[in-house]
Amino acid sequence: MSTTTTDPIADMLTRIRNAILVRKLEVSLPHSKIKESVARLLQESNFVDHVSVSDAPIGKVLTVRINNEDSNARITEIVRLSKPGRRYYVNAQDIPIVKRGRGLVIISTSKGLMTGDKARDQKVGGELICKVY
Repeated sequence: MSTTTTDPIADMLTRIRNAILVRKLEVSLPHSKIKESVARLLQESNFVDHVSVSDAPIGKVLTVRINNEDSNARITEIVRLSKPGRRYYVNAQDIPIVKRGRGLVIISTSKGLMTGDKARDQKVGGELICKVY
């Protein structure tokens, strides 16, 4: 079985979504820089507990700890916005606000991956990666 997909970010989000549905505490997936950046933004925004990268026999493994044993997952919904067949670009003033500010939009800008609020403050637009709440 091959671990390569045409959309690795969508694969990562699906693995997280499936792990939440079956009440797993953490999920492991193949490492890439963009997946690690998305996971770190989720950690900084307090949607996941811990993100770690470890060496594997082939490549690296990204491990995302969703929640602790005594708590529920803080992610209600996680959705991929821009897809390989249909990219979704926005200007700084058009960056969506998710659930009146309780949610989060991750956007890929010329200054790197960042949350929608930070991109709006820096007045940069880019490709919408996903929304989380």
